[in-house]
Amino acid sequence: MTIGAIPAVQAAAGTGYLPSVQNSQATDGAGFGSALAGAVDNLQSLQSTSNTLAVQAVTGNLNDIHAATIASTRAQVTLELVAAVRNKGVDAFNEIMRMQA
Repeated sequence: MTIGAIPAVQAAAGTGYLPSVQNSQATDGAGFGSALAGAVDNLQSLQSTSNTLAVQAVTGNLNDIHAATIASTRAQVTLELVAAVRNKGVDAFNEIMRMQA
């Protein structure tokens, strides 16, 4: 018996909410670096959108306050994720340096 994919997950994958999975055999770290750079670029874009909508909300030019709230929350959660990945990377680097000493 096979289980089909959840329609909501398929819909989210088509809208850019979920990252695409790539099968890569490279072990030189370039894939990780490009993924991290892409995450930072995405974070900057989300923060820019959030700032624009916040200014529109303050000036009274925003018709849908929910859009500003959602954009702000997405930017905040993405920032927390990027910071957590950075912290784990620094911790891993420090652990490797301790092993070599």
